[in-house]
Amino acid sequence: MKWLIMTIMQLVFTLALYAMGAVLIGLSLYPGVNLVLHTVEPASGLGLVPGLIVICISIAAGYFLYGLTLIFLVGGIRTVLNLRLKEGDYPIPSAGAFKWAFVNSLFLLVSVTFMDFILLTPFCNLLYRLMGAKMGKNVQINSKNVADISLLEIGDRSVIGGNSTVICHSFERGRLKLRKVKIGSDAVIGLNSVILPGVEIGDRAMVAAGAVLLKDTKVGHGELFYGVPAESAKERHKEVK
Repeated sequence: MKWLIMTIMQLVFTLALYAMGAVLIGLSLYPGVNLVLHTVEPASGLGLVPGLIVICISIAAGYFLYGLTLIFLVGGIRTVLNLRLKEGDYPIPSAGAFKWAFVNSLFLLVSVTFMDFILLTPFCNLLYRLMGAKMGKNVQINSKNVADISLLEIGDRSVIGGNSTVICHSFERGRLKLRKVKIGSDAVIGLNSVILPGVEIGDRAMVAAGAVLLKDTKVGHGELFYGVPAESAKERHKEVK
C-alpha cells in the first residue's frame, strides 16, 4: 500500500511540475512570438523569398528572446521564494526532497532548452547567481551537467571544463543527502571529470580530464588529482618512489 501512495504522490508532483513548465515556457515564448507576429505583415510586402528570410530570422531571434526571458523568470522565482537548498539528509518523500526536486526542475527548464547557447558567456554566470550559486569573478563554465546550484561555491577565475559533472546530492538508503561543493580560485576542472557531493578543491588546484572525485574528497592548494577514483599526483609520486 505504501508503494501505491508513493506512486500517486510522485504522479501528482510530476503533473504539477509539467504545469509549472508549461506556464514558464509559455510566458518565455511570449516576447518571441510577439516579435514574429509583428514581422509577418511587413515581411509579406517584400516578396516571397525576402519575406520568408525576414520571417525566419525573426523566428530565430524569437528563440533567443525566449531563452533570455526564461533565465530571468526561473531565476526570479528562485530568488523571490528564497529557494536555497541546505545541507542535510532528507527522507523520501519529505518537504526537503520535494524542494530539491522543484529547484532543480527550474534549472532544468533552461538547461534542456537553451543552455548550449549560454555556456562560456556572462549569461551562464548570471543564471548560476540567480539560482543561488556563490561565484567569484571571471568564472568560466562549459558544462550543462551541473546540479544543485545553490550548494555550489566557485572562486575567481576558475574553469569547469566541457561535459564535466558537478553534483551536490546523492541518494543513499532511501534518503537524499545534500552536501556543498567548494571550488577555490584559479582552479581547473578538466573535461569529462566528475565531482561528487562534499568535495572541496583548493586554490590553483587542477582536476585532470576524466577524473572522478569521490564524496568528501579534499584537494589541496595547487594539487593535481587524476584517475578513477581520483588521487593526488603528489601522493602517487611518493608511492612510486
